[in-house]
Amino acid sequence: MWKMGFKEWLFIVPTIVLIGIFSLWPVFQSLTYTFFDYRLNDQQKAGLYFNERFNVNLYKETQLYVTMFLDEDLPNVKDPADQKKVKSVNARLKSVGKQFANEKGVIKISRDQRADLVNLHHDAKNLVEALNGKYTLIHKDDLPALVDDIQNSIIPSNFIGFKGYNKIFHDDRVGIALRNTTLFTVVSVFIELVLGIGLALILNKAMFGQGIVRTTSLIPWAIPTAVAALMWSYLYNGSSGIVAHFFENVGLVKQSQDLLLSGPGAMASSILSDVWKTTPYMALLLLAGLQNIPSSLYEAGSIDGAGKIQSFFKITLPLLKPSILVALLFRTLDAFRVFDLIYVLTGGGPGGDTETLSIYAYKVMFGQTNFGYGSIIVMMMFICVAIIAILFVKFLGANLMEKN
Repeated sequence: MWKMGFKEWLFIVPTIVLIGIFSLWPVFQSLTYTFFDYRLNDQQKAGLYFNERFNVNLYKETQLYVTMFLDEDLPNVKDPADQKKVKSVNARLKSVGKQFANEKGVIKISRDQRADLVNLHHDAKNLVEALNGKYTLIHKDDLPALVDDIQNSIIPSNFIGFKGYNKIFHDDRVGIALRNTTLFTVVSVFIELVLGIGLALILNKAMFGQGIVRTTSLIPWAIPTAVAALMWSYLYNGSSGIVAHFFENVGLVKQSQDLLLSGPGAMASSILSDVWKTTPYMALLLLAGLQNIPSSLYEAGSIDGAGKIQSFFKITLPLLKPSILVALLFRTLDAFRVFDLIYVLTGGGPGGDTETLSIYAYKVMFGQTNFGYGSIIVMMMFICVAIIAILFVKFLGANLMEKN
């Protein structure tokens, strides 16, 4: 048995490095985010913090405005004792600021420094509340919120462990998205398989202009998905869409607006668009399998009296099985991760009836900038896709994969 030596391993190192960078690292990064309450719209959660931290930039900005506003309100403070308190708090704010004059970003602080900040926030908050109760301040509405940012500059740990995974099992929206994704995948892939087999049989026939026919049939697949979805959105438009009015005239829908404005109509429209675009891809995969079937088998079947239908079920389908299963694997994985088609066509609406897992993850991560929970949804998709792939490969078996 031949074994790889050191020199042989060197040839595959670049491939391993590329796989690690472009495939494994994003998965590892997403997995890391799932253990944190990571939100870019919250200054206290805009990073991955195992331990408590201090936001120097936030404190410096807060200290600047608080001291400036207190100085501006000082002439309105008549009691000398209160004036002394204002000056004392301002001095403490500036003193703490000097401690971190050379620091930036988010840093670690000692327990004593943290205690000083907590006490400073407590004293400043009590002072502002007392002043607002006794005097008419210029910045009476701004100071309370600014003072709270002294406390907010102390960033607690946002490490949550597996709590996020527990949340996903109680999120009804995830269940709806998973149901929509499964429905879209099963129906669209089944229709594409049936139509793909038929198209592949046609393309496999010797005919005049065979090259032109094959090229033309692949045009839908060649069109970018976002462009195809935008094109279909015009065709489905309730006021001017040709397809929408055609379906209304033949009685498939009551009103042309139902295609995109009703849940069942939007899902059916999305499936139809996906079938139109990806059926040629399915046919192309199956065509490669058909061309590997020897014509002598059909001649022998014809001699034995087998008709077209018998030849299809007794010769074509059994020998096409490896190609069918591989095509199903590719299309199922692709359909389960559908995003651009539905996002452009319906945006996941109406009312979330076409919202898939990928669209929900996108909305959570980039709409709400909640990368922690969004990554959990992505990891759920990753697990589902992995399960689908394992089941298909298990069903295919090593022999079928090798034959194909």
